[in-house]
This record gives sequence, structure tokens and C-alpha cells, in this order.
Amino acid sequence: MTYINDKRDLEDLVSVIMPAYNCGEYIGLTLNSVIAQTYQNWEVIVVDDCSTDNTEEIVKSYISRESRIKYFKLEKNSGAAVARNKATDYAKGKYIAFLDSDDIWFPEKLTRQIGFMKQNGYNFTCTSYTKIDEKGNYLDRTIKAHSKRNYDGVLKTCPGNSTVIYNAESLGKFKIPNIKKRNDYVMWLQVIKREEYLYGIEEPLGSHRIRSGAISSEKSSLVRYHWKVYREIERLSIVKSSYLILYWIIATVFKLR
Repeated sequence: MTYINDKRDLEDLVSVIMPAYNCGEYIGLTLNSVIAQTYQNWEVIVVDDCSTDNTEEIVKSYISRESRIKYFKLEKNSGAAVARNKATDYAKGKYIAFLDSDDIWFPEKLTRQIGFMKQNGYNFTCTSYTKIDEKGNYLDRTIKAHSKRNYDGVLKTCPGNSTVIYNAESLGKFKIPNIKKRNDYVMWLQVIKREEYLYGIEEPLGSHRIRSGAISSEKSSLVRYHWKVYREIERLSIVKSSYLILYWIIATVFKLR
């Protein structure tokens, strides 16, 4: 097993950003999917947003036998954006990857994606992914990554959060405003302005878990946050913002993404 021993190891270290809140039922499975990676030069940075369940206990049980997992707890419940930013502050890796605390990576995920980035000189990438239910059953849905997207492409189709990796050594680190929803979307829009293109691997290399009551599952309320991103953060015109909202609604209803 490869551990971080010297400066050479740090050059290709992948920092996995994992905000966590009341995910004790799933976070062990998520951490196992990182430990099972064929690419072993990683660190996981878990930032707990003041969970009230056994999330802390479970993560610390992993830390007792796996030193590459780090755990930090916010002083007060602040939301996923604050947790992600804090985890990014602690990250030491050349590459920064994102993994939600209830999602799963397939074993070849980092090997395939880091290899893809190195071989082609890409700094910002994502992959396709499948959807699973709360019990881990496949929902017969695979969300395909586009092979290449520019800013307008990312505006129309947000990559899956747990599929994204960017090269922090080349691009620097990115912070996101403290909005409750769509904060990952805002981050990708920041990155695409600096890197120009997001490159995708069409092979699914992970699974997104659909949970009842999860923030990301509240589709109706997401419209308001999309509008906030387009108008207040990206400062797009009313016409373009309206077009993008309509596009997102149609794509969501007809499962085109």
C-alpha cells in the first residue's frame, strides 16, 4: 500500500473533498470505495457539518486504521458550501477530487481519470455515472458525460459532483459562495472560466445515490437556486437565464441528463 512519504508522492497526490452531514448510514460504504481504489496516492478530507447522528464515530473508526483519512468538524452547522471550502483549505494534493458522503466510486475511478488527465494534459475532467437507490440498487439510469464542454456547455449540463477532478497545481484552488443548493455548480462555472474546457470520460466510474428528502432531490426548489446562479452570480441576461431554466426543466422532466 502506497503512503505519502516524501515530496515526490505529494506531486501526484489526490485530495478527496467530502462534506458530511448525518450520513452515518452511508459514509462507511463511501470511504470503502476510496480505500478500494487501484490508485492509492490519495487523502480523504471529511468535514462534518455538525452531524447529529453517528457520522463522527464511523469516520473516526476508519481513521484508527487508515491514516490517509482526515476528519474535521465545523463549529456550527453551516452548509455544504462552507464544508467544501474548509476541506479545500486542508487539501495538499496536486489534484482535487469531489465525493459526496453517500456516493460510490468504482475501483478504477482514480486510475482511469488521473491517467486520462496526465496523458492528454487536461486540468478539468468528469466522468459518466450511474444512479442507485438508498439500498444501493441500480436504477437503470446512466448519466453520460460529454466528451468536451465549454462555459455554455456547463451552463446547460452540470457534471456530477462526485465525478469531477481538477488540477489545483495548474489552476489553483476554487472557493464557492455560501448558497445552500447548487454550490458545486457554481464551482464548476468558476473553473471553466479559467480552464476553458471540461473533458469527460464516457465510461461510468461511480454511482450517485438518490435519497428521499435529500437537498438535491427537491427539484421544484432548485429552480429558484438556478435562477440565483444565472442572474446574481453569473450575471446573465433575463433572456438567457430564462432559456437555461426552461432547458433544465425539460431535461429533468424527460430525463435527458
